[in-house]
This record gives sequence, structure tokens and C-alpha cells, in this order.
Amino acid sequence: MNPRDRLRRLPVVTRLVLAVAVTMSLVLTGAAGLVYWRVETALDQQLDDDLTTYRRSLDQAVHAGRPLPPGPSGSLQQVLDPHGRVLRSSDALRHAPLLTATELDAVAHGATVRRDVGSLLPITSDTLRLQAKRVAVGGQARIVVAAVRRGHRDEALRELLAQLAIASALTLIAASYVGYRTARAALRPVEQYRSGAATLAEGAQHTRLDVPADRHDEITRLGHTLNHMLDRLDAAAERERRFVADASHELRTPLTLLRAELDVALHRPRSADELTGTLRSVDTEVQRLIDLSNALLDLEELGSSRHLIRTRVLLADLVEAAVTPHLRTAERAGRALTLDVPDTAIDGDARWLQPAIGNLLDNALRHGHGTVRLTATVDESRLRLSVTDEGPGFPPKFLPRAFDRFARAEASRTSEGSGLGLAFVHAVAVAHGGTARAENTGHGSAVILDLPARLDLPA
Repeated sequence: MNPRDRLRRLPVVTRLVLAVAVTMSLVLTGAAGLVYWRVETALDQQLDDDLTTYRRSLDQAVHAGRPLPPGPSGSLQQVLDPHGRVLRSSDALRHAPLLTATELDAVAHGATVRRDVGSLLPITSDTLRLQAKRVAVGGQARIVVAAVRRGHRDEALRELLAQLAIASALTLIAASYVGYRTARAALRPVEQYRSGAATLAEGAQHTRLDVPADRHDEITRLGHTLNHMLDRLDAAAERERRFVADASHELRTPLTLLRAELDVALHRPRSADELTGTLRSVDTEVQRLIDLSNALLDLEELGSSRHLIRTRVLLADLVEAAVTPHLRTAERAGRALTLDVPDTAIDGDARWLQPAIGNLLDNALRHGHGTVRLTATVDESRLRLSVTDEGPGFPPKFLPRAFDRFARAEASRTSEGSGLGLAFVHAVAVAHGGTARAENTGHGSAVILDLPARLDLPA
């Protein structure tokens, strides 16, 4: 397993703390390096200035033939000839040359040599910084070497390194702790949401996540979103349970009637007329089952707008095709059916719109009274289609659930109809991006479709 995969397997809090620690380490290292460089530069500049001043005084004394002047505390001096023989030297050096053969040759040819003796770490004794330069004395060359001890400078830098290391370590520990506490506090609601989701996964019902009401950050918005999703899931589950119960009842009724008819027919010998009547009754119930199954399949197909095929449809032709099958029913019932449809075209799926309009007419003819009016109006690229009758209207308690599946205004389930007509109308409206509503007008009932449609004048 490579390090990246291993890192991804760590908990989020651990990864956040590691990210904070690494980032702070880089920042602290950079800051400490900058501070150390500035202090070292300042100390070296001071040391170099003192050393240069001291060497110049030695140069003047050697050139004038005077005794070598004393230098700063702990300073050393040495005068060599071009061959490296020590002519004059500080007592502490004991005539040991400070320059190597290479450095001696470079100075003899006019170069100025600068070099440190000893290192900052590990700690060594007799750390020096020296400068060497050639000086002419009475036609002869002399090499003057000046050196000062670096003890105070190195000690200051070592102390600075120790303080920077301690300060950086304490800052890194504090930043990591704060990052850990902050990450834990930020992710605590997420862990609570996970626990709540685990409770739901175990079968708990109507459980909601505890979202603080006094906050509006990303985590609380996530909690509200999850609670909204849980509300939708509960509603969907309730609709599913109700649908299964209603569908079971709806299917049980015709199946029970079929079984009863067949049992009676098989109980004793029947005449041809009696068998014909039984078969006709069975045919009616079978057709009822077929209609119910088709309606359920249509509702399931309409659940996705991908099944819509929008084309340019003349509204008058669409309404006429929907109304024609119901004209004879209205004539037999002695009822009038009037149309008020503009001569426009819409974008829609006639395969679904036509049966939806037919369901509205069938519902008005079956449950209403008087004249049935179908009216279509155009307003700002929207189609408003309403079907009204002059009957008693919808019961007030029925209106909120008029478009639910298997909903009936009558209490008895044995009444005519499956209770899927208005549910189909609502599904067609939603699939087209519109709405459907039912209301009482004071003179009867009305069902209204409000659909978005691009309307054009016919060519």
C-alpha cells in the first residue's frame, strides 16, 4: 500500500491535524531560518568590522616598523614572510602558522584571505575568524594575519538555535492541539448525524437529526438538508405503504368477485343463458383488472419525464380527440358538453395529454351534473385548461387528497371507478412541468391544469 492510500485510510481528524502540523512545521522552519539568518548576518558583520579594523592597524604598524598594537579581547596576530616563516606572533600561537600553504601563496600574490577556524556545531575550542593580507616593508613583502575569537558569536547563535527550537516545538504542539480540538468540534455534528443515520438504518421510524437552531453554517445546512431528505423518505414510505394497501384492496375486490362467480357456476349445472351471464360478469371484472393494471403502469411510466416526447400539437385537435369518445355518454345522460379552445399550438406529448383530458371529462360526466364545460386559455406562454360541471362539488375533506392514488369522494370502495383518474391527471401535469388542482366553484366542481407551453399561431 503506497503512502497516499495509507493516508486516505486515516480518520479525517488525524488527517487535518497532520496537515496543520506539516504546514506549521514549514512556516516555523521558514520563520526560524529567517530570524537565524538575520541575527547571524548582524553578528558576522560586527565581527568582520572589528577584524578589518584590527588588521588595518596591524598593517600600519608593520609598514611603519612599529610594535604590533594590542587588539580586541582574545585577538591574535601573526606576521610571516612570503615563505611562511613566522616573524612575529602572539604568545598563544607559539609560532604555529595560521595559514596553509595554499592560503600563503594566495596572499603572497596579493589576495586577501578570510577564513573561519573551528565550527559552530559541534562545539570546539579556539574558534577563530582570521584575515590575511600582504604588506610592503622597505621593498620586502610581509604577510599580516589578524584573528579574533568567535566564542561569543557562536555562543549567541547556539543559544538562538536552542530558543528557536523550543519556541517552534511549543508553537507546533499548541497549533496541533488547537487544530485537533477545532477539527473535533467541527466534526462532532457530523458524527451525531452519522449516529442518527445508523439509528435509522437499524429500523427506527420518524427519527430526525438534532440540528442547532442558532447556527447557519455548512454543517447545520447539511443537517437541515438531511432532515428534509428524511421527511421526503418518510412521506415516500408512507405513500408506498398506502399504495400497497390500496392496490391490494382494489385487486382483491374483482378477484373475489371472479372467484365467487366461478364457484357459483361450478356448484351446479347451469343453463346456457346462465353461463353466458356468468362469463359476461367475469369479463367485466377481468376488464376492470386490466384497466387497473394499465393505469398503474401508466402512473409508473409517468414518474420519469424521460418518457415524454414533446411535439408541436394543435390544441383544438388534441381536445377534439379527447372529447369524441365521451360525446355518446353525454348524449345518453342528456347532458351538454361545451368547448372553448383557442386556435393555438402547444409543445406537449399528445399520448399523455389526450387521456388526461379524457379522464377529466369522464370524472365530470360520472360524478357531476348539468353541463360540462372545457375551457382553455393562454396567458404568458402558459396553458390553463379547466373542466367544470354543475354538480354538488367535491366534499371539503376530499379536496386535499383529490389527486392521491385510489382516492374516492365516496366512502365505499365498491363504487364505480378505481380512484386513479385524477392521480393520472396530476402525474401528466407534473411530468410536463405544470400543476393540477381541484376546487369547488359554488356552482359545481372544477379541475384545472396549469401547464407551461410554447404557444404559436398556426401556420
